[in-house]
Amino acid sequence: MAKPSVTTIKKYLVALTKKKVKYMTSERLARIVGVYPEKINEDLSYFDPMVNIDYTYNLLDLVPQMREYVLNDENKKNQRVVKDVVTKKQLAQYDSVVDFVYKKMTIPGSGLVNPNVELSDADLRALKRLIQEEQDRRKKK
Repeated sequence: MAKPSVTTIKKYLVALTKKKVKYMTSERLARIVGVYPEKINEDLSYFDPMVNIDYTYNLLDLVPQMREYVLNDENKKNQRVVKDVVTKKQLAQYDSVVDFVYKKMTIPGSGLVNPNVELSDADLRALKRLIQEEQDRRKKK
């Protein structure tokens, strides 16, 4: 069963809460919204499959579930992924890729590469940016 779109659920929800009635069928809602009752039943069967079977089903019983569905979608939209960006100031610490490797991946004092070093995501992004800059410099020559 496909999820109904949030905009149609919002439209149904507004129509259901706007009318001050105690009982609302899909046919009555169809006259208010301007959509066929079969389409309304198909959309609202996501919340309760009995809507498709019983045409006298009271749609006002589904209002709390519909509100929760809309709120969950809005919460998903509000969650933004914050991406850490590598700044020029951070890259200024390193002269080249070799300098980055020497400073981050070697044993201090000996200059030997430490195989147990794990780079963080920020370090990997900085290394990627340094590699890209090095490739750009070589292409220009």
